[in-house]
Amino acid sequence: MIALLTRDLRLALRAGGGFGLALAFFLIVTVLVPFSVGPQSSLLATIAPGVLWLGALLACLLSLDRIFALDWEDGSLDLLATAPLPLEGVVSMKALAHWLTTGLPLVLAAPILGVLLNMPPAAYPWLMMSLALGTPALSVIGTFGAALTVGLKRGGLLLSLLVLPLYVPTLIFGAEAARRGAAGMETATPLLFLAGITTGTIALLPFASAAVLRVNLR
Repeated sequence: MIALLTRDLRLALRAGGGFGLALAFFLIVTVLVPFSVGPQSSLLATIAPGVLWLGALLACLLSLDRIFALDWEDGSLDLLATAPLPLEGVVSMKALAHWLTTGLPLVLAAPILGVLLNMPPAAYPWLMMSLALGTPALSVIGTFGAALTVGLKRGGLLLSLLVLPLYVPTLIFGAEAARRGAAGMETATPLLFLAGITTGTIALLPFASAAVLRVNLR
């Protein structure tokens, strides 16, 4: 398992399409927002939690089709499916590698980009906490979508259409937690829902993803 995780991390860093692309997209979205809504600092501070959460979600979406694509192309996925490792564990390691190379850098970069949107300093801890709780769910759900579309030509658009509706609850509770934190309100409820979504997806979706992969590899 650890060797597989290390291999995926090394491949993501060599390909340069993981955290670098996601961070660049996150930065571009954040920079473009003030041009679209105007320079009103109060308005930017109000919408900053939602904008940063939406930017992080879309940045995660960019790299989902690469989770199984390289392994499918070079035949490694067939070897992994017949290896002594449980396929559910392989899927979990793929999701963890995606989060480490995409979700975690977004969590760390979010407060820096929040400055560009005039986000109140009190909101930074809540923004990072909500992203840290929610982005693992984005990676696990995305891995399920990648398993559904593996091997399909031009499956990137289909993957986005399949995954985006499943991202909605995470986006709602994540942005709400950051918004409440910025306003000095109670944040326990949205954070608990967010944690519930993440633990539920981690507990269930690796089994569903492995089952889908077995069907696609027949």
